[in-house]
Amino acid sequence: MRRTTTAVQDPPRATEPRRDLRTEFAFELPRGYLDDNGVTHVTGTMRLATARDELVPLRDDRVRENPAYLTVVLLARVVTRLGDVTDIHAGVIENLFATDLAFLQDLYRRVNSEGHTRAGVTCPQCGHGFAVDVAGGRLGES
Repeated sequence: MRRTTTAVQDPPRATEPRRDLRTEFAFELPRGYLDDNGVTHVTGTMRLATARDELVPLRDDRVRENPAYLTVVLLARVVTRLGDVTDIHAGVIENLFATDLAFLQDLYRRVNSEGHTRAGVTCPQCGHGFAVDVAGGRLGES
């Protein structure tokens, strides 16, 4: 019986330096949050979610009564600023327009599942595909 041995090789090392981890994402709401003083806040910041951010809302009584409320509690944990408003809580998220809530849900999914805020789109006229940054920004910056 003949025995053969194979050498165990170290995994290849990356030739490129590791990029810095981006943990906060600026965004611009489609409509804006209208506060109690009638001021509309359009820009904001969302941070990456932690495992704790996804687990803690599951113990919230509001979520237990209505599982759809999970989105509100979760977004209240990860949205860190809406315009000048820095005290983001479930009541603030509840008062967003539906368009803005849907936007934040999509942004949350993109940054926490896919790791970026870019989306592939196609021009309906010419069929050319390109990427846009759904987090917003100034016109022409994508």
